[in-house]
Amino acid sequence: MNLKQAGSGAEVDERLAALLTNANAVRAITAAVEGTIGPKGLDTMLVDRFGEVIITNDGVTILDKMDVNHPAAKMLINIAKAQQAEVGDGTTTATIMAGGLVAEGVSQVLRGVPVAKVIEGIKFGIARALEEIEKRGRRIDSVEDPILHSIAMIAGREHADIADLVVKAAQLIGKDKLTENHFKLSDTITAEEGAGNEVFMGVIVDKERMNKEMPESLENARVLLIDDALEPEEIGDEALGTETGFKRYIDLQEEFKQNVRKIVDLGVKAVLVDRGVHDAAEEILTDAGVMVLQRVSAKDLRRVAEHVGARMIKRTGLKKDAADLAKYLGCAEKIYEDEKLEQVRIIGGKGKPMATILVGAATEEVVGERERIAKDAASSVQAAIKGGYVPGGGAVEIAVAREVEKTREQLKGMAVYGIDCVINALKRPLSQIVENAGYNPLEKLEQVVGAQAVQGCDALGIDCDTGEVANMLDRGVIDPVPVKLHAVRAAGEVAVAILRIDTIIKKKEEGAGTAKPATGAETAMPDF
Repeated sequence: MNLKQAGSGAEVDERLAALLTNANAVRAITAAVEGTIGPKGLDTMLVDRFGEVIITNDGVTILDKMDVNHPAAKMLINIAKAQQAEVGDGTTTATIMAGGLVAEGVSQVLRGVPVAKVIEGIKFGIARALEEIEKRGRRIDSVEDPILHSIAMIAGREHADIADLVVKAAQLIGKDKLTENHFKLSDTITAEEGAGNEVFMGVIVDKERMNKEMPESLENARVLLIDDALEPEEIGDEALGTETGFKRYIDLQEEFKQNVRKIVDLGVKAVLVDRGVHDAAEEILTDAGVMVLQRVSAKDLRRVAEHVGARMIKRTGLKKDAADLAKYLGCAEKIYEDEKLEQVRIIGGKGKPMATILVGAATEEVVGERERIAKDAASSVQAAIKGGYVPGGGAVEIAVAREVEKTREQLKGMAVYGIDCVINALKRPLSQIVENAGYNPLEKLEQVVGAQAVQGCDALGIDCDTGEVANMLDRGVIDPVPVKLHAVRAAGEVAVAILRIDTIIKKKEEGAGTAKPATGAETAMPDF
């Protein structure tokens, strides 16, 4: 049997080559973000070939912008993206735990534990860990609960001004809206260079008036939203070459103008359009003192529709009679353009209340990072309102690890080594947080484990300023339950998926005759 040199220097047979290669790729990805976690975590600078720079310690941003080709590494990055999409925070924790599970799993396999048994134990351990986290969750009954500010501070990397904005917005919107499945508080955030911090009841549309002759400000304005182009119906070039076709073209042009005039007659003062606006429509609406915004994003259209109480309509819907068309209109107390920020604000809509969080930044480089920080804080606040909270700083993971360890006797045989993988992975966040703070992770980990066992308290962790064992809840170090649950679940899923890979084969190109072995950072395999 051929032997292959592993990354650690040990010799293993070729059937473990794929596992080791994948483990090394996962380790490289984990190393890219682990230095950012915790209050003492540092930033990462991302530079592209044009010299454009992003400075951040946001895990998912780092992973998303990395130049990565290895398939196992991409799997880990996709898990982080899924974490971001689902709960909006906790991507670094999910990545670190997934990396820990894979590393521990490989270590057990190299000791002779069958991969199937490792996977069995990991699945069992993850299931028990999820049960323990849910059991330890504390509920939030009101958006006025001061605990929300602590959650916003932790997720917002201790930016007090951003935490204040997010909590104020949550209070303005209310718990009912925040618990809706399709509403995301993070979507209400926008960051602008040169702007001041602000929270207001309304919507920002990142567009300017179509032309400067249109009104700059409107009050008690009826609003029409067109999820289409405001243009006449099209007619084919071939049809235009015939007399009948040309007449049809003239009729469509005139019908279109009549429909636009109908908008004016209904008293509409603001029109937001998904695509472009025809010259004839622009002229008619400008003369009538109507503000028009074109090429508005679908997301902004939906938010405006909800806030002003309007229903979006296609251009063919403009053919409806005036009474039917009026049912699609919304209304806002005030609409005005902020020329400095090149955006339009829609305030006091007659539909559902909608708050907007405007985060100011001094320079262009800082805008993106402050927006990411605010979105993390908003996501965490909303997640906590929906699913409760637990002690942060890696404390609850230690408590859960201690409980999972008690279940080892429930499994027989070598599957217990898979449970050990979960136990050690759950300890990784605290270890990395204290290491980033400049302390010995082994020493501090044992201090926390001992203190929790003696005091029976799952909130004990390490104060990163003093290095002493402290109650994380008392320190305001708090994480949402959904963030923890999704991070543990996602880490388990990706670790199992990677450990199950026995062989890596490069797919043949379209039209090629045979599959060829992977090269480079991938494992070596024979030709078929």
